[in-house]
Amino acid sequence: MGLFRSGIYKTPQQLRRMVAPGLATFAGLEAARTLIVAGNTTEQIDLAAERAIIAAGGASNFKLVPGYRHTICASVNDEVVHGIPGSRVLAPGDIVSIDCGAILNEYNGDSAITVVLPDPSRPELVAEREQLSRITEGSLWAGIASLMTAKHLNQVGAAIEGFIENEGDKIRHRFGILTEYVGHGIGTSMHEDPAVFNYRVAQKGVEIKPGLCLAIEPMVVVGSPETHVLGDDWTVATNDGSSASHWEHTVVVHADGIWVTTAPDGGAAGLAAFGVTPVPVP
Repeated sequence: MGLFRSGIYKTPQQLRRMVAPGLATFAGLEAARTLIVAGNTTEQIDLAAERAIIAAGGASNFKLVPGYRHTICASVNDEVVHGIPGSRVLAPGDIVSIDCGAILNEYNGDSAITVVLPDPSRPELVAEREQLSRITEGSLWAGIASLMTAKHLNQVGAAIEGFIENEGDKIRHRFGILTEYVGHGIGTSMHEDPAVFNYRVAQKGVEIKPGLCLAIEPMVVVGSPETHVLGDDWTVATNDGSSASHWEHTVVVHADGIWVTTAPDGGAAGLAAFGVTPVPVP
């Protein structure tokens, strides 16, 4: 899913139009979350997400990607991203990442969550996967929070990688961060410039200033970050079979602060640990 060049900085009016598709995306993910249980198929989750997005007044933007006909991506266990929903039945202990997007009034939202299914028979595996998800989600919020102080975009990637490193040091484990798949700008197209790296790079990146709209999405694995694409030409899986997690939010920078459009509280709960209070888009 490549990037499409568009205006990087949006007007205040355009920023306001980003809010509704973000909430429609949230609705789709919440509907999906309720069905991420053992015994359900990923297709059932896909259909529930689509119904919720339509009920919120939006439509699936994933279906606008050439060759893709689903509302979500459902990636399970060693699958990192772009997993295709279908007849796969979820099992106890699975780690499931759901990526979802909505378009409403020509503007887009994009977000992802990871859920670990309980399995009393494999507590160590479940604990490892829950820890992976927690650290991946935490790195997302660290990256979002950095928008309040960073001058250039690639400081966001440094914040994400720094959080993952620090958490890994606490448990003496080095997590892998995917480098081939990154976040992106978002607006009237789901994928726009600029690229949002989840790791440190030498370049500064674009200036962080009002009008910037980003989909920040760290993808983290327990083992090696080396991946391959499966035979369906979509699903990205780890080479070593290690577990993967994917978290994502759409966030806008405006004159008074930042606001996560894909969270009904604007990201307040996730940003609280970093001392950041989001401000609604004026």
